[in-house]
Amino acid sequence: MKRNRWLTALAAVGIHMSIGSVYAWSVLTRPVMETMGLSLSWATWAFSIAILFLGLSAGFLGPLVERLGPSRSGMVSAVFFSTGLLGTAAAVHCQSAFLLYLFYGAIGGIGLGTGYITPVSTLVKWFPRHRGFATGLAIMGFGFAALIAGPAMRYLVDRFGLTENFLILAAAYALVMILSASYIRPPRKGEIPMLLEEVLEEEIRKDGEKTAQAKGLTRKEAMHTWKWYVLWWIFFTNITCGIGLLAVASPMAQEIIGMSAAEAASLVGIIGIVNGAGRILWASVSDWIGRGVTYMIFFAFEVFAFYALAHVSDALLFEMLVLAVISCYGGGFSCMPAFLSDLFGVKQLASIHGSILTAWGMAGVAGPLLLSFMKETTGGYAATLHLFSAMLAVAFALSWVLAWKGRK
Repeated sequence: MKRNRWLTALAAVGIHMSIGSVYAWSVLTRPVMETMGLSLSWATWAFSIAILFLGLSAGFLGPLVERLGPSRSGMVSAVFFSTGLLGTAAAVHCQSAFLLYLFYGAIGGIGLGTGYITPVSTLVKWFPRHRGFATGLAIMGFGFAALIAGPAMRYLVDRFGLTENFLILAAAYALVMILSASYIRPPRKGEIPMLLEEVLEEEIRKDGEKTAQAKGLTRKEAMHTWKWYVLWWIFFTNITCGIGLLAVASPMAQEIIGMSAAEAASLVGIIGIVNGAGRILWASVSDWIGRGVTYMIFFAFEVFAFYALAHVSDALLFEMLVLAVISCYGGGFSCMPAFLSDLFGVKQLASIHGSILTAWGMAGVAGPLLLSFMKETTGGYAATLHLFSAMLAVAFALSWVLAWKGRK
């Protein structure tokens, strides 16, 4: 059957909208605490473990995803993710923290990791001249997912109960992910005007120099280059600083500029919109100005923004700075797969992307822990924000090196 690339993109969004519901965990935090008798920190560990296993599974299972292909690996993701939700329902029913961490954190996290990298390399091949836009489409779905999942979870918990909420979500997400995965596959000759390999060959002829894209590097070859390590670090830095800010956006707004709890909650909702919109916006922009320059813009602004947040007292300026940082945070996710295809080709893009995503797993733990530790030690946020600003300055210098030296 002949595939349509826009329906392929829609299927990719379907997978990411399903697994992206993990970002709505905060909606379930209080019901989980009350039902299972857990403290806030113990309930939050379920989310942290899920993000950790997302990064680890994407890194270690990347080669398996390449071998299976996008359709079968999408099915694997659906099985693990829905099983994780079913097990979470059992954990809530039995009031077992161990089962919660095992199913929602570890097993569900494996579903997150395999599902996250499944459609990316395929979409790049369907949109060869707009690789940033293509990856931004799918990853935008991951960012926007909480906008739908959050209210839906709230309704299901209030209407049916916490255990039933996880059972219903498991069935719904399994259906969406299986249908989406069954449609995804790479393009064939004649399905699009020009395949990605032909576009890359054309770019090489125009440049007059041989690049990694000429044949594409394997995962092992890519990980033996200095560019892989630089990309890993700038990805880790962007996520550590961004997710750290996400973790404390509400209490920080209340403490620094005196927002009410309701106003801070509204800010968090707007953050979700900007997080998703930034992914498609910046990924599309990167097609025009280049991935290296785009990351330079991210870090140049964030250096200023995090430093300014440590001293700002005006509510409007605070909100503008936070939302702009979150836009860059989301953009960092969506631009990375296209950046990897620029530097290493598409031969094993899903596997290489998975290896880079280990940075997400580490940053998902490091960011919130670092910020909470320094908050308790110093009594405020200023020291952490200054540290983040310094880390981003280093990332800016590294992204400059990639922008000007990485293609040669």
